[in-house]
Amino acid sequence: MTNFLITSLIASVILTLALNLLPMLFPKTAAKAERKMVEKMQEMHADRVDPNTPNVKVFFPWKAMLIASVVLTVVINLVGLFAH
Repeated sequence: MTNFLITSLIASVILTLALNLLPMLFPKTAAKAERKMVEKMQEMHADRVDPNTPNVKVFFPWKAMLIASVVLTVVINLVGLFAH
């Protein structure tokens, strides 16, 4: 269990550093992604037919989350079974 916690902490630190340093390494890509996001938001705002509709649309993929939960539960249990 101790090895898992140490590995998890190290992986968390590495992923956090990678996600924070990638935009610095590729500034044009980050700027391009930001432009695309702004354009998409402007399109969504312009496409609104009724100005009285709410500004936020909520997308909740409950079916996908349920399937992913079942699959991951089975995978974790199989890994635990074969680990012993």
